[in-house]
Amino acid sequence: MNSSEIGGLVQHNGSALPPLSHFRLAAFDMDSTLINIECIDEIAAAAGKKEEVAAITEAAMRGEITDFKDSLRRRLALLQGVPVSALEQVLRERLQFNPGARELCAALKAAGLKLLLVSGGFTFFTRHVAAELGMDWVRSNELEIVDGQLTGALVMQPWGEICDGEEKRRMLEQCAAEIGALPAQCIAVGDGANDLPMMGAAGLSVAFHAKPRVREQAMVAINAGGLDRLLEVLR
Repeated sequence: MNSSEIGGLVQHNGSALPPLSHFRLAAFDMDSTLINIECIDEIAAAAGKKEEVAAITEAAMRGEITDFKDSLRRRLALLQGVPVSALEQVLRERLQFNPGARELCAALKAAGLKLLLVSGGFTFFTRHVAAELGMDWVRSNELEIVDGQLTGALVMQPWGEICDGEEKRRMLEQCAAEIGALPAQCIAVGDGANDLPMMGAAGLSVAFHAKPRVREQAMVAINAGGLDRLLEVLR
C-alpha cells in the first residue's frame, strides 16, 4: 500500500482525496475519538473495578474479542450496583474533548456537513457530547438505572439494545439516505475495531490515535496532533 506521511498524519494510497465540498455527512465514534476517555472504564474506576473492565475494553478495541456485544455485556455485569453519582463524577471530572474535536466539528458544519455521533458508549455521556458539538444524530446505549444504581444491563431502544459495529454502519447509511447522500459522500472517524464496519462503508475513513489494525485499514490515520488535522488533507 502506498502511503505518505507528514508529521504523524498518514494518507494511505497516496492519491488525492476529494475536496471537503464532496462530503455531506461525517460520523464519529465518541470514546477515545471525540473525548479523551473510555467512559465505561472510568465508571469502573469509580467502582474500584477498573482493571477488570479495562482489560476487556482493550481486548475488544484491538479486535481480540470479536463479539462487541458480548464484551459489553461482560463489562456491564461488573458494574451492577454502581450509583448514578459515579457517572456524574466521570462527566464532571474526567471527560474532556480531544484536541481539535470542537474545531473539526465546527469546520465541517460550516462547510454544510451533517454530523452523526455513533457510540458503543452511553447516552448519559453522548447527550452532553452531542449538545456541545452540534451533532445532528446520535446513536448509543442506554444504561438501565433502578433506584439510582446501575443494574448491569441496558434498556431496549426502538432500534435495538446495543450499538455495535454493524449498528454504527447501518446508522451511517440510514442518515446518509435521509439527506439524499451516498455512503461515498460520508466520512467515518474512529479508533477501535468496532468502528471498522462504518469506516469500510464510508467514502473516507479516518483513524484517530487508533489501534494498529484500525490505522492500517483507514485511508487517513492521524497518529500525532488533534482531530482538526483532517482539515490538512481536505481542501
